[in-house]
Amino acid sequence: MPSKNNQIHIRVGDELYHILNDYSEKQGKSLQEAVVGILSDKLEKTKPSQSRKRSKFTFIDLFAGIGGMRIAYERAGGRCVYSNEWNKYCQVTYKANFGETPDGDITKVDENTIPDHDILVAGFPCQPFSIAGVSKKNSLGRATGFADKTQGTLFFDVCRILKAKRPKAFMLENVKNLQSHDKGRTFKVITESLNELDYDIFYKVLDGQGYVPQHRERIIIVGFDRRRYGKDVTFDFNMTPVVPKPKVSDILDADVDEKYTLTDHLWAYLQAYAVKQRAKGNGFGFGIANPDGVTRTLSARYYKDGSEILIAQEGKNPRRLTPRECARLQGFPDDFKIVVSDTQAYRQFGNSVVVPMIENVAHLVYKKMASLDKASNGKKASSK
Repeated sequence: MPSKNNQIHIRVGDELYHILNDYSEKQGKSLQEAVVGILSDKLEKTKPSQSRKRSKFTFIDLFAGIGGMRIAYERAGGRCVYSNEWNKYCQVTYKANFGETPDGDITKVDENTIPDHDILVAGFPCQPFSIAGVSKKNSLGRATGFADKTQGTLFFDVCRILKAKRPKAFMLENVKNLQSHDKGRTFKVITESLNELDYDIFYKVLDGQGYVPQHRERIIIVGFDRRRYGKDVTFDFNMTPVVPKPKVSDILDADVDEKYTLTDHLWAYLQAYAVKQRAKGNGFGFGIANPDGVTRTLSARYYKDGSEILIAQEGKNPRRLTPRECARLQGFPDDFKIVVSDTQAYRQFGNSVVVPMIENVAHLVYKKMASLDKASNGKKASSK
């Protein structure tokens, strides 16, 4: 077995040293860790890959989390050429499962250095947009572009990459409430900005319970490049749910560690809290999952008490889901590596996507893109 203390000493010029030093600071790593990471990622990408030979299209994975959307788009025939995720714990999980560490802070990434790709995929965070500057320009009769509207939000980074790289298509994912966020202003800015970038957009709220035993509604926004395909693009979310419909019992383990059983103190608190909320006319409280049904939505706060999804146990207090059961609840395969603490794992799966639902969308996006490419190539051939 090789020693963990193997060392290589190299000399670099002043310019390269400063570049490496700046990069390590941005990544929050030591210079040695940064250099080793760069070399590892570079060597990983030089390995011969069967998926590269078989890939039907290329995509980038922004706000990647732990790679749920990457799994979905790879299953649809894609090859990921770039990933970005700032959370260090998510980076650890991503590295363990895909062999590469995503880039860090997206706001510091030069969009022109991102590889060309066919589809941009992003689960960007929802942030309010400041409309003060936009309103002022409107009052002066001056047009505003996406940069004016979205500057200072992470959606701006999606826009600048779309503008610089002009992928054929994109797919964005967000919470259902994006449409009503900030009284509808956020979604209005998003749709206007994407239209200004010359993309035809289509969106729909989809529920993950057609693919996993979880009620989980998310808005999916899909776009196709008008400059490439023209203005007559159509797209339908013709989803194909799983049959038979998944149920909670499908994702449960038979033997579960006692540490996931609620303590008497926590169980008493949750019951008292539920009674208190019901007295106020609220529906808030714990949720015992029906083994033959679906769960409530898994959230990033699940690590706190697990109250939204509890599993009944005969003769004792209910229990939380295990991290592996949470992974299954989101449609992750059982060979997906969980390499962080339970707390971080709960956060990661709670923030992730329903993988098979996104895979369904990925197939639809690729199918439409391929048909548009075929039609576009046919027009070029007939015009010669």
